Amino acid sequence: MDVMLILGYVAAVVIGISLGLIGGGGSILTVPILVYLMAIPPVEATAYSLFIVGLTSLVSGTMYFRKGLVDVKTAIIFGIPAIAAVYLTRRLLIPAIPEELFTIGNLQITRGVLLMVLFAALMIFASISMIRNKKPKPAKLNPDGKRHFNYPAILAEGAVVGTLTGLVGAGGGFLIIPALVLFSGLDMKMAVGTSLLIIAAKSLLGFMGDVGNPALAIDWQLLGIFSALAVAGSFVGIKLSDKVSAEKLKKGFGWFVLVMGIYIMAKELFL
Repeated sequence: MDVMLILGYVAAVVIGISLGLIGGGGSILTVPILVYLMAIPPVEATAYSLFIVGLTSLVSGTMYFRKGLVDVKTAIIFGIPAIAAVYLTRRLLIPAIPEELFTIGNLQITRGVLLMVLFAALMIFASISMIRNKKPKPAKLNPDGKRHFNYPAILAEGAVVGTLTGLVGAGGGFLIIPALVLFSGLDMKMAVGTSLLIIAAKSLLGFMGDVGNPALAIDWQLLGIFSALAVAGSFVGIKLSDKVSAEKLKKGFGWFVLVMGIYIMAKELFL
């Protein structure tokens, strides 16, 4: 077996462990690993990532659901526009982007380069969020003590996150969790569990938008092995979460993601 392929499978376990330990963030490394270690083209890599992230989030989200840490009503309100956006992005927007976009001097911007640059920008944005590690303040309760739902904001955020997920294949938990706290009044644990359910639904259903695309050749064996290793890693991460400080790990992981994001941006545009 190729050395890079073995490294890719090892990285799959690491992604799963990070998801189990810090409740998100690890999935943002899935696309770079698939592209640079496993030599999968960027468009296909974003499709693979949707399935891997969706399946891993589904397993983790099920655990939260059994503990009563998933708000189904909020997941549905946020999930409907997110699912619609990611499906339409994969089904219509991605195929509509030309293979060759434009040239700046000696630099040719292709669809693959565009997706990787967008992904690098998202990594940098996510890393800043993880490094700052600032917990959002929950929304104020109504006078009757019930949670207040900011429906327009929830729907708009769902559509934006769904579009980003469709473009770059990342779960977007670092965007979803603050939105659930701010606009739905959920506490952090409930927001994490609810976000996992949303990520699972929109990622897996978004992946369905790729299944019927004849331009994408999906290696089901590779996808199955990578996904299984990521899920196994998430169980290890959950076991370790009681012994390791998730807050410190999140900040350290954030710096790693920042360096990776800058490297990918430089590699695609200048190297």
